Amino acid sequence: MNIHIKNGRLIDPANKIDAQQDLFIVDGKIAAVGAAPAGFSADRTIDASGKVVAPGLVDLSARLREPGFEYKATLKSEMQAAVQGGVTSLVCPPDTDPVLDEPGLVEMLKHRAKGLNQANVHPLGALTMGLKGEALTEMAELTEAGCIGFSQAEEPVTDTTVLLRAMQYAKTFGYTVWLRPQDAYIGRGGVAHSGPLASRLGLSGVPVMAETIALHTIFELMRASGARVHLCRLSSAAGIDLVRAAKAEGLPLTCDVGVHHVHLTDADINFFDSNARVDPPFRSQRDRDAIRAGLLDGTIDAMCSDHTPVDDDEKLLPFGEASPGATGLELLLSLAVKWADDYAAQHAGESPLQRAIARVTSEPARVAGLAAGQLGVGSTADVVVFDPAARWVVEPAALASQGKHTPLLGYELAGQVQATIVAGHVAYERNAR
Repeated sequence: MNIHIKNGRLIDPANKIDAQQDLFIVDGKIAAVGAAPAGFSADRTIDASGKVVAPGLVDLSARLREPGFEYKATLKSEMQAAVQGGVTSLVCPPDTDPVLDEPGLVEMLKHRAKGLNQANVHPLGALTMGLKGEALTEMAELTEAGCIGFSQAEEPVTDTTVLLRAMQYAKTFGYTVWLRPQDAYIGRGGVAHSGPLASRLGLSGVPVMAETIALHTIFELMRASGARVHLCRLSSAAGIDLVRAAKAEGLPLTCDVGVHHVHLTDADINFFDSNARVDPPFRSQRDRDAIRAGLLDGTIDAMCSDHTPVDDDEKLLPFGEASPGATGLELLLSLAVKWADDYAAQHAGESPLQRAIARVTSEPARVAGLAAGQLGVGSTADVVVFDPAARWVVEPAALASQGKHTPLLGYELAGQVQATIVAGHVAYERNAR
């Protein structure tokens, strides 16, 4: 299908475009920007007047719950949530059941996702067998099956010799190791940020040093091995300072932050709201402000949804017993727009929307090594058209995801997706519902 998207504000951070320009799609590729290519005839015209036309979002952490946890969510429901949220490429962690530690499982997941003809799924393989932190997986075979990197998900490797060997192996073959910095013992069993609020509420705490101790260890192993590491979901000001120094040192390092952490703090637990039970926990306002500053100065490379659908039986429990996680695929764009709006309110005269879009498109694509997140001529036509001013209320009925739990239930957010195009195919259109 030949598609002409006209009259929109085209924002393509990778190609430094922020202007009203038309976009032309032919055979699933971007054929031209601005003027129509010779002989172009549109099968479909989308009027994007008053809308933003941007690359499809690239999400670095979205749990799809298949295989093994279909009672929490299914591939079909989460793929629909992705395109409804403007996400056209997503990276899924390996903590399924069974764990993604064998090529056959990875191939099955990719085949199932491809058959749905919606967002592109890029699995992370397990770094160790069963995520047990003992024996390394066959990384070469998993890469051939379609894995773009290797992760322990939420399971730390307690044996640093095993982690060092994994990094050395990854360095040899040019693989990226994705790690969430968390000490295996400090804060174990904690459910909230270790601070005055957790003390008042009687909740077990996770101190910031659970993150910083792990970061020191990771950096030492990076220096020894030379491996490239992506740090998943930083949460603290102290951790961000360490990452900033490590980047200045020249370590081959990237990092992301969960988009909820850009806006919320431990105070949003309110009166034991289990929807705010997440890992890592929401931290103090100082930590939240440091996250925002890290996004501005580039210390933090990307925002991700950290999409973790949880069913009612595991969420509607006392705070300390509830399973951690929140739905995020359909909130990623709106929360990025909110960060841009908050930034604009503090810096008059600047246009921060391009910077925010970069953090959910071109930058995560660069981190993951994906040919996505940009609209250059010849690139795959993964596009989102959204209205940055349209407001919507976060409520279960508005979410396509099977997971309906988020600490932002009841909030009104700006930024509503009008259409999502994946490889030239209109995968979602709001007015077609």
